[in-house]
Amino acid sequence: MRSISLQSGGSGIVWISKKELLALSQGIRGSLDGQPFDPRDNKEGAFSILKNDLYSLAHTRQEQRNVLEEDKERMAKYLSDISHQLKTPVSSILLMTELMTDAPGETQREFLLNIKKEVRHMEWLVATLLKMARLDSSAASFKTEEITVGSLLEEALESLEIILDIRNQSLRLVGDMTLSCDKKWTTEAMINLLINASECSKENSEILVNCGENPLYSWISVTDTGEGLKKEQIPRLFCRFEGSQKENGFGIGLPLALSIMRAQNGDIEVSPGGNGSGATFIMKFYK
Repeated sequence: MRSISLQSGGSGIVWISKKELLALSQGIRGSLDGQPFDPRDNKEGAFSILKNDLYSLAHTRQEQRNVLEEDKERMAKYLSDISHQLKTPVSSILLMTELMTDAPGETQREFLLNIKKEVRHMEWLVATLLKMARLDSSAASFKTEEITVGSLLEEALESLEIILDIRNQSLRLVGDMTLSCDKKWTTEAMINLLINASECSKENSEILVNCGENPLYSWISVTDTGEGLKKEQIPRLFCRFEGSQKENGFGIGLPLALSIMRAQNGDIEVSPGGNGSGATFIMKFYK
């Protein structure tokens, strides 16, 4: 059997058979096509060290390949989600545009208002999907700072005043405290929890916001005045595009809030309520 010598730094010559080199070469070529490659032999010597190094390189390359495949699948899913979710409002806008042609003046104004509403929904949806894409790809940056719950609520209210006014609802904060989080992203999560609470609550009612801490985490809770939830409903609340039945819902607000909290090493817990009490959503900030 023909063999080839390999100079080992300061320790003489290691003889390697042509068969071993051929097998190693075939394994390397196969790894480039995604095939499993593990040449390690748990022996000592320069050739075994070389095999270990080649395995490490191949393993790293395979991990990079897997990440790229996951990114491609994620991007394909987002494009599919965007296409699916925009289909209904776009179709609605096209239909109203066609009907406007022969409609009287007052009906035309009503169509225009509805078109504006659909456009705002589409704008919100695309912006939310882009935020989720940044979170999923770890492209979102988080800046932790000390901030009070009251300050977060004031920031959130700027986006909620119209929604609350329409339903004649109000918010009440019980106590206040300082916690460490990213102000911008945490406000975004709170806005989505408060929108959900508003949509689940009765008109002329008060949504309760509470806060506190224990040795494990600080927390903010949002309690609505609805009929509560069934326990089997809770897991599906955070599934994307689960066909929200709410007026402004696309089934994406709560999943976005959960993604934001988990990106900050936090979580969201749901207490279902029921028997005359509303559901409570608890944002947890682990210490």
